[in-house]
Amino acid sequence: MAHAEFLLPMNRFCFAIILLAVCITAVGARSSETPRDFDLQGYIDGAIKAGKKEVTVPAGCYRVTPAQGCHLRFTNLADVTIIANGVEMVCTQTMPAMLFKNCRNVRLKGLTVDYDPLPFTEGRIDAMAPDKSWLEFKIIDGYPENQLAERIEIFDPATRELRRETAGWSREIQSLGNHRYRAAKPKGYRYAEDWDTEQVGDILVTQNCYPNGAGGHAVTSIDCTRLTLEDVTLYGASSFGFLEAGCDGSTYLRCKIERRSPESDPVKRGFPRMRSLNADAFHSVNASKGPAIIGCSAGYQGDDCVNIHGQYDLITSSSSNQLRMVVLGKLMINPGDPLEFLPFNGRRPRDATVKAIKPDGPMTDAERIFIRKLHLRPEARDELINGKGKFYKVTLDRAVTLPMGSAVCSGARVGNGFLVKDCNFGHNRSRGILIKASNGRVTGNTIAHGWMAAVLVSPEYWWLEASSSQNVVVRGNKIIGCRRTGIEIVAPGGDDKPLPSGAHRDISVIGNTFTDSAWPNIRVTSTDHLIVRDNRLTPNDPTNFVPPIARPESWNGAVPSPIVVELCNHAEVQAFKQSPAPTSETN
Repeated sequence: MAHAEFLLPMNRFCFAIILLAVCITAVGARSSETPRDFDLQGYIDGAIKAGKKEVTVPAGCYRVTPAQGCHLRFTNLADVTIIANGVEMVCTQTMPAMLFKNCRNVRLKGLTVDYDPLPFTEGRIDAMAPDKSWLEFKIIDGYPENQLAERIEIFDPATRELRRETAGWSREIQSLGNHRYRAAKPKGYRYAEDWDTEQVGDILVTQNCYPNGAGGHAVTSIDCTRLTLEDVTLYGASSFGFLEAGCDGSTYLRCKIERRSPESDPVKRGFPRMRSLNADAFHSVNASKGPAIIGCSAGYQGDDCVNIHGQYDLITSSSSNQLRMVVLGKLMINPGDPLEFLPFNGRRPRDATVKAIKPDGPMTDAERIFIRKLHLRPEARDELINGKGKFYKVTLDRAVTLPMGSAVCSGARVGNGFLVKDCNFGHNRSRGILIKASNGRVTGNTIAHGWMAAVLVSPEYWWLEASSSQNVVVRGNKIIGCRRTGIEIVAPGGDDKPLPSGAHRDISVIGNTFTDSAWPNIRVTSTDHLIVRDNRLTPNDPTNFVPPIARPESWNGAVPSPIVVELCNHAEVQAFKQSPAPTSETN
């Protein structure tokens, strides 16, 4: 859209002054006045076309209409800085806020992103089945109900924290009229007292789409080099907050993902926002050099805080230096790449180099029968069985023996060289920092009140997310109120059992502090050359705090040690050190 006519003759200074009068900067509370329509894309594009390498966007609140599925789009930019301090962009559809594609040395500073309508909605539970197999809820005043989709979480209205872990709800959310809906648990559900803790009066949050089916990640970067996002704040996303794919050396500096406070929310709502965004906060896939995530914060999103990984492809046969491989999606392995292996079971072979790769014949009946039994997410397994994968013959520089069902990835595109430092994460249903890469550090972070591991270093066969790790340091992190094992370094194979030592190599877990967190605080498997020392762990003190047991069913009634090490060689593991007195500190 063009500028309002009465603004056209004004210079940039006057324009900024008027907009500042109706909008306070993005780091503070926003005026209750409606944001101004503004051609934000045209303003930035025009400045760049005029030859400017630093573009300053006038401060203000701007309501932006998307074009071609995205609210802002930047392609093939180089050596450009966009300063957006005091700028808030209100996205008017629940699709991506920004896309960066094939950009080099681009920096964006200071933008705040929100959505109207929100990409999620909230309702209050007002009825449920005696066995909690279904529940009914009414949308709270001020929240949208365009098209509801299943991304259900349930919050305690008194604490404003999650009431329970995810329940694996059925996809359909049934409209009952008069702003009321019914959600049901899947076929085969059985009530479990310790698990099904939701109550009438709780707050239910789930996804909202506008227009129907509209979704996507807030900020996506594809094939970018040295992209820097600095002081960017997100108050919503239909899926991930920041997604990068195929990037090289991105930096996220002091970026924030948080639920917006009632004081700064431009819409009056009957209850505060319980969610920040619907899925992962920071997600990196197939990076040639992993991201540096420094001084950032993320909480109350619907999934992991950080996930850094590459892509696994399945091996259906191995003979001498020849592999037969099936690929879903884009082929990410090229001649000359180092190839890393995740065996279905048994010892991980040392890496090899790809000499050649070429298309191979279609799936055989034997392969289809085998894939049908694999421990893969159902969507991927169904696509493979239905012939959507492409087969390749890969020639290596040496012979490798791998069981059928093993996985491989390019070691050049898994996010090696990452850094996650001085961040503040937590209050989410899943992991804090999830690493599947090498040659990186996780240092000085605070991860509070997560429902799964605070730091997890592990390949994930289920998601076909690569890879195993080497030369990784996890140091000086504070882990508070973690409901599962706080730091886990594990390597399950395709059969979902821990691999022998050597799947991971050269891992250090040093100087971390655990408070009020489940035992074991640290668990390591499958690692050759391990250092665990100078960590202060949650004490077992019946007079003060008795730690819960992480996944108690997996310990067969036994109380595990605060540190558990299995299937590791050359391990230096220091004895238990007690943490300071328990604290109610949160992030």
